[in-house]
Amino acid sequence: MIKRSFFGLPKPRLEYKALPDKLPEPEEISCSGNVTLLLSTFPEQTDRTLSVKEGDKIKTGQKLFFTNDDAYIISSITGTVSSISSFTGDFGASYTAVSINISDYEEVDEQFELYTKTPSLDTARDFLACVPGNLPINLLINPEKPIKTIVISGCDNDLMVYTNQYIIKSDIDSIKSGIGILKNITGADDIIIVLPLGFKHEFGDIGARVSTVDTAYPAASPHLIMQNILGRIVPAEKSFEDLGVCFMTAEAAASVGRAFTSGKIPVKKTITVINKDETVKLAVAEIGTPVRDILSTLGITLNEKDRVILGGPMTGTAVYSDEHPIMPDTSAIMIQDSGNIPHVSDYPCINCGDCIRICPARIPISMLVRLLEAGQYEEAADQYDLYSCIECGLCSLVCVSKIPIFQYIKLAKYELGRMSIAEAPDDYSGGDDE
Repeated sequence: MIKRSFFGLPKPRLEYKALPDKLPEPEEISCSGNVTLLLSTFPEQTDRTLSVKEGDKIKTGQKLFFTNDDAYIISSITGTVSSISSFTGDFGASYTAVSINISDYEEVDEQFELYTKTPSLDTARDFLACVPGNLPINLLINPEKPIKTIVISGCDNDLMVYTNQYIIKSDIDSIKSGIGILKNITGADDIIIVLPLGFKHEFGDIGARVSTVDTAYPAASPHLIMQNILGRIVPAEKSFEDLGVCFMTAEAAASVGRAFTSGKIPVKKTITVINKDETVKLAVAEIGTPVRDILSTLGITLNEKDRVILGGPMTGTAVYSDEHPIMPDTSAIMIQDSGNIPHVSDYPCINCGDCIRICPARIPISMLVRLLEAGQYEEAADQYDLYSCIECGLCSLVCVSKIPIFQYIKLAKYELGRMSIAEAPDDYSGGDDE
């Protein structure tokens, strides 16, 4: 019998798939009746008044905001406010949901256009925080953590997702404009655009340094881009911004370019839709469009116990209803047939070592998961590198015992974050999560 080292066993290799050279035409989604816009709120802050009320007429591009802080959303359609209610998202995220019935005609709000002749960081802060791609404006304006390097990702972080690749191939002029504007308004010393292998030769001067990543998942993860392209490792419990680096998507950069060039705030989101049979289509819809309208237009039928996932197969999050609206950071919708949903279990770890071999952060997952199952989150962070996890989901994929390790890790980070806020309430500013 031939004996091989335990650590010499091969790791499974997952590959990002490139968008075909012949671009698929995205399906234009017509919203059936109303959109729902989600404005982040925080339970600790209850004395806030929304700038609109039920029955108010709303224009496309109009800014809807709370009267005593900086949080806002941008209306993606023209219509009438039909309801204002609370909405709870993943891991207790709290929102105010503003539903708007669509009008038969469109009227565009012109306030933003008044500020577009001289682009500035203040204008981006005041109008572009909710554009497609989810521009991380709060990171760009934080004086305590000045950004020296902006990394624009033309890659898609999850498998079977093509949203940013499509934007790179179809709207490079807007990206070039966005890069120029970002250089001007942020004062960043360096802007890098990261592309999948095979893209670099297709463009001339784009106004930024161009780098490529490998096709092996999860090479497009920001942590691995930091290590392999910028030559820097992010210490546990530190953020990219702590090191002066800000990541954004190609779609966000294109949205900045389109906004200042056209004088209109972009409100339509490009989305990858993964069907039950794993066929993939692209769609374009207004932010706030219900998932059901997208599925209906694409001829996808939901049956009982089918699963709707926002995101890709490795890191996406299941939602409980097809009424869930599309948000600025929704890159993909994935539908899983009820008969093909992977099983999870509470079966104990068998110490096979598969999770350790495949982990790109080299975390001792088999030990970490024991503490997470027991709810010992602080011990997990202190003893087994919880915060070094880059949340790629590979550990859950290869787990023989079908333990939902990825979900345990996300829950642990959420709970530790809540504990930190509870211990220092005076320091909590209500800012956006990373």
